[in-house]
Amino acid sequence: MILINVANLHLGVVIMPKRSTKSRNIFDEISADDALAILRLLAKEDSNIAKRIEQIAIEYLKGVDIEDIASEVYFDLDSIEVEEVWDRSGRTRNGYVEPTEMAFQMFEDALEPFVEEMKKYQRLSMFVEAKKYCMGILKGIYKFEKESVSEYKDWAVDAPTECSEWVLDEWKKGQKNAEDIAEVEDFIKRNFADWR
Repeated sequence: MILINVANLHLGVVIMPKRSTKSRNIFDEISADDALAILRLLAKEDSNIAKRIEQIAIEYLKGVDIEDIASEVYFDLDSIEVEEVWDRSGRTRNGYVEPTEMAFQMFEDALEPFVEEMKKYQRLSMFVEAKKYCMGILKGIYKFEKESVSEYKDWAVDAPTECSEWVLDEWKKGQKNAEDIAEVEDFIKRNFADWR
């Protein structure tokens, strides 16, 4: 409803209804892409803000826990349904895909986001965190191999061993510190002796 203030009528002033004084939380409404764009604008405008953003990001990313990563890897691998292997294998317009081949591909696909995250830490020169991430991935793969009762696991028998080698090789490409490599090799010997 629009109210007209009679006292100010000769001035032609119209008083609009009051807006709600309820505050809004912009953080609940913006997307991750919006937030990133805003951060980039802030960093571009002020070098002190850019340095602070970098400090906060590094602190935030330092929280790599081997057990948490292992649990996430195990969960993602254990969640693969054997029916999906069957649906994605067989005759295709490009030929025939063996179910075991598809099961292996799905194993790699499940690990890919974890490997990319590990590489991100290396690109940021956060080598301790990258090492922990690698150890977590390997531990999750091993746990899947030893503990999962998933029917899918029967179709991906060689995937755990072969993919653990792939993960380790990917980590080593970005990790030149011989002591870190020796530490991970020792971690593997102590925890996954039957892989070697």
